[in-house]
Amino acid sequence: MCTSIIEIVAAEGMAKRGEGWFPLTQAVVAYDHARHAPLADVITLDFFNAGLEPGARAGVELTLDSAKGLRAALDRAIAAAEFEEAEVRGKGASPRLVHAA
Repeated sequence: MCTSIIEIVAAEGMAKRGEGWFPLTQAVVAYDHARHAPLADVITLDFFNAGLEPGARAGVELTLDSAKGLRAALDRAIAAAEFEEAEVRGKGASPRLVHAA
């Protein structure tokens, strides 16, 4: 059964395929049947450029537990980066406790 769980967001950055890099325009987060991983349902992350050919894509399939770990790591890295940016730019950020996984 398909879940129809999908989130699409604008993305700015770069992704690698083969030996080359390409600019990103969108990221898709979905929960559905695995297409490539030998797993049942997975969180799929797709990064792509809508203006390029269909191969301009970088995809990942993760278990729910792996996706939760990735989300926690992203939260920690984002919190640390926001503090760093505020401190470097002199905006007076207050320190936040950052926990390791």
